[in-house]
Amino acid sequence: MARSQNKYTDFEGLREQAVALRRAGYSLRQIRDELKVFNNDILNRLLAGEPPPEWTKRPNAKDDVRDRARELRLQGWTYDQIQVELGCSKSSISLWVRELPKPERPIRTREQASAIARKGWEAKLRVREEERQQTRQRAAAEMGKLTDRELFVAGVALYWAEGSKSKPYSRRERVSFVNSDPDVISLFLDWLRLLRVDPSSVRFAVQIHETADVAEAEAYWATHVGIHTTDLMKTTLKRHNPRTNRKNISESYRGCLRIDVRDGAELYRRIEGWWYGIVGVASAADLENRT
Repeated sequence: MARSQNKYTDFEGLREQAVALRRAGYSLRQIRDELKVFNNDILNRLLAGEPPPEWTKRPNAKDDVRDRARELRLQGWTYDQIQVELGCSKSSISLWVRELPKPERPIRTREQASAIARKGWEAKLRVREEERQQTRQRAAAEMGKLTDRELFVAGVALYWAEGSKSKPYSRRERVSFVNSDPDVISLFLDWLRLLRVDPSSVRFAVQIHETADVAEAEAYWATHVGIHTTDLMKTTLKRHNPRTNRKNISESYRGCLRIDVRDGAELYRRIEGWWYGIVGVASAADLENRT
């Protein structure tokens, strides 16, 4: 131990060796092993101010963007202008160019300032949307293909959340499911097929506001589930209330599709039992109390 301490007393000599090795392209680990300096604080002090060799630097996906941001800053561009041009955040730009000289701020009109701010916000929204899509894609890949068991459980939970349910004051043991999301409708139909429900017992009906394009909605839903519009049951129209500030008024609005299973009382009871099996109801008495 005393020998090791004596070695560190010749700090300048040790530093010369460390710097020479660094300039020769050695990594921190290689210098540590070569000089037998296993104290990270001392090793960092020996190499203070000495840049690492290029080969030890990890590539960064934003290196090109950073270099471009610095180039634009040197040309006198503002943070707002760089953000609009590159689509990156102001915090990143600030970090990349903070030691560069600040350009003189031009005098802008209120309209010009508003336009720049709007473009900056639009750039930020684009970045957010890209991040949102990347997150969705990663999550979808994590899910993978559902097993029959997973589809069965998902379908039970989906029906209990969105399907009609019998009440103590209104006994209606029937299978009826309504939703406006085409993917949810497809999942529900896959679930019915998994349960081997007779396709001839499945009926469809559109539910939509009367001010919408009813014919287009009927054609859309019929095509989506693979039937002819003449096979749809009578469409349910919701009366328009002028005092209601509806948001679903775009061309993509197609109302909801209702799916009924004829003579579905027995299936409904099974769904009810499956659901209470999921949530852990212990006995038939508990089930009866809940219903």
